[in-house]
Amino acid sequence: MLKSFIPIPKNSDFTIYNIPFGVFKSKSKTSICTRIGDVILDLDLCQKSNLFKDFNLPDGIFNKSVLNEYIRLGKEITVPIRLKIQEALLLGGELEAVYKSGSEIFIAANSVEMLLPLSIGDYTDFYSSREHATNVGIMFRDPENALLPNWLHLPVGYHGRASSIVVSGTEIKRPHGQILPLGSDKPVFGLTNQLDFELEMAFVIGKDTNLGDQVHIKEAEDYIFGLMLFNDWSARDIQRWEYIPLGPFLAKNFGSTVSPWIVTLEALEPFRVEGPKQEGDVLPYLKSEGNKSYDINLNVEFINANGDGMTISKSNFKYMYWNMCQQLTHHTVNGCNLNVGDVMASGTISGPTPDSYGSMLELTWKGTKPIHLSDGSERKFILDGDAIRLNAHCQSGEISLGFGDCYGKIISHLIP
Repeated sequence: MLKSFIPIPKNSDFTIYNIPFGVFKSKSKTSICTRIGDVILDLDLCQKSNLFKDFNLPDGIFNKSVLNEYIRLGKEITVPIRLKIQEALLLGGELEAVYKSGSEIFIAANSVEMLLPLSIGDYTDFYSSREHATNVGIMFRDPENALLPNWLHLPVGYHGRASSIVVSGTEIKRPHGQILPLGSDKPVFGLTNQLDFELEMAFVIGKDTNLGDQVHIKEAEDYIFGLMLFNDWSARDIQRWEYIPLGPFLAKNFGSTVSPWIVTLEALEPFRVEGPKQEGDVLPYLKSEGNKSYDINLNVEFINANGDGMTISKSNFKYMYWNMCQQLTHHTVNGCNLNVGDVMASGTISGPTPDSYGSMLELTWKGTKPIHLSDGSERKFILDGDAIRLNAHCQSGEISLGFGDCYGKIISHLIP
């Protein structure tokens, strides 16, 4: 069992086994960092103190406001750098004396602001939970044909709006759009009355490709730097009117929230599991071998305007029918190019039972079964002043880690 010289609170997301990457902002600087327990480690100052002297790193590589340039160094650099940080944080490690000296390399986590850690050029959202796709199909189409004909053959996805991805803690304004009232044949313009969350994970592209290149499924993991929590806010009434024939548009692009920490694929290695058995004729380019899913426990907390919170869903990333390697491979099979810092979201993660559904749409079954909150009120969808907090945690024996909060609050957006 690995042990750090830094005190780590019980059930902390930021154990010695994690070593995630993020970007912090203080009164004096902005820098790439990692976190252990309740302490931020300034990696720019670590480089200046020669912690990474055995690596041929560009000067100032950590003195950045985003991680893109660092990620672009490649796993041949970033993987051993993470291991070096972990080693230095162990009991008796290279940074123990530095910590005890009170060096500014170490900063209290509650004293800094965490920023969006990436410059996100492109964002793709998938639709890869069989349970979620089935539930939506039952609600809006024939229950006997809940899944569309292509769903078991390919990872369905759409290109979203990267500019509206924001970091945890950013308030989200309730969106306007066209809505078709029940029983009407003409739309009206107004604020959504059916604001929803979607419980998702997202993976970060860690390697560029050229236009025309394809990524073979056996090499897909080489292109994934790490994972983040992701909340794809959705306006269901706007979505219902606009999504045919071309799919999500204004109902989705008003805001998506991500956690500020990227947990590397290497840190998640102990939590690999086999994914759901895939049926039908999966084409050869999409057939993956080995354990390509991850046992990541997911929790959704609903918080009302008074600050009262309660868990409304517990799910797991391992439920995803199409895994990340299949999603990435399918994304490039036509020659679509990838850029470092691109984000690909899993799609809503729903499990097999009602308490594991990943959206209000499913949890309330299109509003017919309201959620009863701890203060006695009920919700069919999300009201102004309500907030959603996503958490994710992995545990395998003594090894554990988490992703930090993915928190967003809904505020009103009235026309003057």
